[in-house]
Amino acid sequence: MRSWRTALRIAAREARRAKGRTALVVAMIALPVLALSYVVVNYDMFRLTPAEQADRRLGRADATLTWPTDAALHQNPAGTAWVGGGEPRATSPTVEAVRAVLPPGSRVVPLGETSLALRTAAGVGELPATVVDLSDPLVHGIAAIVRGRAPAGDREIAVSVDALHRLGVGLGGEVVSADGTRGYEVTGVVEFPAALLEMVVLPPSGAGSLPMADRWLVDTPQPVTWEQVEQLNRHGILVESRAVLLDPPSDPTYDPSADGTDPMVVGMGGLVGGLGMLEVVLLAGPAFAVGARRRRRELALVAANGGTPAHLRRIVLADGVVLGVTGAAVGIVLGIAAAFAGRPLLEEYTVQARAGGYRVFPLALLAVAGLAVTTGALAALVPAINASRQDVVAALTGRRGTVRSRRRWLVVGLLAAGAGTALAAFGASRVSATVMLVGLVLAELGLVLCTPSLIGLLARFGRLLPLAPRIALRDTARNRAAAAPAIAAVMAAVAGSVIVGVYLASDRARATAVYEPALPHGYVTAWYDGFAPPADPPTVEQVVATARDAGLAVGGAAQFHRAVCPPGTAENVSCGLTVEVPAGQACPYVPSTDLDAQDRRRAADDPRCGPPYRTFSGFLADPVVDDGSALPLLTGADPDDLRRAVAVLRAGGVVVTEPGLVVDGQVGVQIRRHDPRLPPDPDNGFAVVGTVRLPGYALTSGLATERTVYSPAAVDRLGLASQHLGFVLATTSEPTVAQEDRLREALGGLPGRPVPAVERGPGDSGNQAAILLAVAAGVVTLGAAGIATGLAAADGRADLSTLAAVGASPRVRRLLSLCQSGMIAGLGSLLGVVAGLTGALVILFALNEASGANWPYGDPFPVTVPWSMLAIVLGVPVVAMAGAGLLTRSRQPIERRIV
Repeated sequence: MRSWRTALRIAAREARRAKGRTALVVAMIALPVLALSYVVVNYDMFRLTPAEQADRRLGRADATLTWPTDAALHQNPAGTAWVGGGEPRATSPTVEAVRAVLPPGSRVVPLGETSLALRTAAGVGELPATVVDLSDPLVHGIAAIVRGRAPAGDREIAVSVDALHRLGVGLGGEVVSADGTRGYEVTGVVEFPAALLEMVVLPPSGAGSLPMADRWLVDTPQPVTWEQVEQLNRHGILVESRAVLLDPPSDPTYDPSADGTDPMVVGMGGLVGGLGMLEVVLLAGPAFAVGARRRRRELALVAANGGTPAHLRRIVLADGVVLGVTGAAVGIVLGIAAAFAGRPLLEEYTVQARAGGYRVFPLALLAVAGLAVTTGALAALVPAINASRQDVVAALTGRRGTVRSRRRWLVVGLLAAGAGTALAAFGASRVSATVMLVGLVLAELGLVLCTPSLIGLLARFGRLLPLAPRIALRDTARNRAAAAPAIAAVMAAVAGSVIVGVYLASDRARATAVYEPALPHGYVTAWYDGFAPPADPPTVEQVVATARDAGLAVGGAAQFHRAVCPPGTAENVSCGLTVEVPAGQACPYVPSTDLDAQDRRRAADDPRCGPPYRTFSGFLADPVVDDGSALPLLTGADPDDLRRAVAVLRAGGVVVTEPGLVVDGQVGVQIRRHDPRLPPDPDNGFAVVGTVRLPGYALTSGLATERTVYSPAAVDRLGLASQHLGFVLATTSEPTVAQEDRLREALGGLPGRPVPAVERGPGDSGNQAAILLAVAAGVVTLGAAGIATGLAAADGRADLSTLAAVGASPRVRRLLSLCQSGMIAGLGSLLGVVAGLTGALVILFALNEASGANWPYGDPFPVTVPWSMLAIVLGVPVVAMAGAGLLTRSRQPIERRIV
């Protein structure tokens, strides 16, 4: 213990004496600690506690109720999903009906969600609206007035900040409805902490006849227990109870895939944490390697005066402890400060929701600090062992010793890289995060062991280069003990960025794959309000001229229709058409909780069982009736494909997008009716009244959307009628929100008041944690590259002084530093890209294996390489070289030489 105290005292003294080197080492350790602390603190602030979640969802109420059906259902404890039930309720329950199923003395506050068409600064916009009394105490927590007062009269509203900007009014201003018949005074600015988006709030007296999705805030004499929730479920009522949210029961009868913690997510979290620890070790490695090299003479003097190899190891390891503690403290303080300072920006622009509060997650930060100290010691371990084995005479005379890499380390490195990759692939196939972590760590360490040999191999090409690059390659090869750790640090930083970048790109590609667009991106539909065409509908030319006047770049337009019941049909009867699925093409598995993991995996691998749960744009009716004029705009198919499809439509046929529906050039079309006099199909409420075979064609190009287009002749043959539904506009660029508002206002002046909707794609995936990791990884990559090359440059300062002494110009010395930095950062970036792509492929493969067992809820991740991000990552050497060139001194101090 006494020798450790002495070693720590020496380390502290050396840290004070070599302030520049200490600052670089502390920065290298603090940089990943800062990133981890930033992510940890933000995670804790934005991870709501159960009580905070209850306040966001329930306000001050004891529960919220939704009454979707009159048949018994079974919900999960959180009240976010349910199974069972029956036909949806035809009418919305009254407050009295809700109060009747609650304990005596309960109070009920209705809360409705709808939309409201208002005149905006640019035109007319459809804004989401909430109907609730903001002055009621039960609403506090769901929404709050931040300026002004709550609306009370039927001509008063409150709006959010985003809606205020879009409407172009201020507090106390007037907002007019789209048709100009009703005006509202803005009495307050409202904020919904759960969603900082556009929102308009009306009091119940101002809702009028607006359609609403109703739920009720309930204040009961006693907390609503799980037993009471189950009683309400028997009435078809879905309940979110504060008492149940704060103390959820175990519910083995509910499907676990719809609720709860995913073990795969936990395993992936451990995998990311393990790779992060390896990255910290590799980042801190060059710092201690350079420090040990610059202290070779000092350590040799200790050995010459009787110090044992154990003493030398402890002195170098003490550096790791002292600088690790310092780096941990600096990184955590800066990480907390950055998280607190950046919280408002994250709330407004990234998460779009308020954090739960300012907090720092002490246990996680303590773990980060322990990780920093531990990894600091581990990073100093190899330099400590090397220092204890150095040649004392060579160190005292200043000779470098051997510069050749032992072949066995190259062989061991190659074997480790290959075995690690194979082990990681095996772990991915078994969905074992532990095995994957061991394999990826082994593969990266194998690349580190290969680095000195790669440096030596590249140095052989130095004779083909000009003076400065040749000296840089030679010097890097002679100083492999310092260059290899620096390259490993850059490799680790780049690998982390590549893994996060590939995951984000693949997650975005998955969101796009499960999204079914109504139209090609940026195209616009304009359908009649209420799906009721006017007696004198506008022409295509009128709609195109109106759109161009609104600022849209319209390249083409067409009408589209839908199939309806023939004239004279009773009002309570509806008609529809469905393409029959041929025998053998239907999915043999039905999504239910009865499927075991093996059946779910078989269903995921069966091409007939595409994921039944998709996201839709939701503003284009299907099927569509068209003679071929609107087909190019509706599908985006290739010209040859369209030519064949139009020929089938003009022959009285049907065009589909699923090839399996067409057999021998024909499709079976089922005529369906929703008629109280006919027995309904239990799946959809429609009765099949006939099936007819018609010519069919399946598109092989265009949108990956399930769509059916019937020709007018086919609709006539099937005994139905065609109804003009609206227009589709092809645009050369996606319209802005302001342009859409202007278009809505302009179309409101045409007969039938067509309502526009723009196809904007799936939007963001919403993976905010991954975005934070990407930002942190990018900062660490740039910082690590700069610091690692800076440390290498500091180690070679004596050589620059020698060059100056023999007459080298400042330009040559600066070019030498630039080339050395490029060598280190370039090789590190290339190895990092290889390691990062390998890690990303392993992780995505494991996630896809896990998603197969979650069918139909899971969708596979397509492997997507973000080439633009890789180009930026490979630009890291350019940044490092520029920094080295700018920071190299024109005048170098003369270094003392031992001869």
